[in-house]
Amino acid sequence: MAEFLRQGQPLVEDEPGTAAWFGVRLGPTSFAIFDAFPTESARDAHLSGKVAAALKAKAGELLAVAPDIRKAEVLAFKLPG
Repeated sequence: MAEFLRQGQPLVEDEPGTAAWFGVRLGPTSFAIFDAFPTESARDAHLSGKVAAALKAKAGELLAVAPDIRKAEVLAFKLPG
């Protein structure tokens, strides 16, 4: 999964609507993706994009259980610059 996330980064960089994307290791066998979008349509485009398609194609090989995709509402933040 770690390598999958590393290989997915260039694909996400080509997505103009993906403002931020992080592939994260939470533990030896636990991973997460955190991403941010300026609009719902940008989120929808990402969730139907190349990385999502690749993950769906390899889910049985990479994941023990189906991914848990949650939409979160950012209540406060700090960004550089």
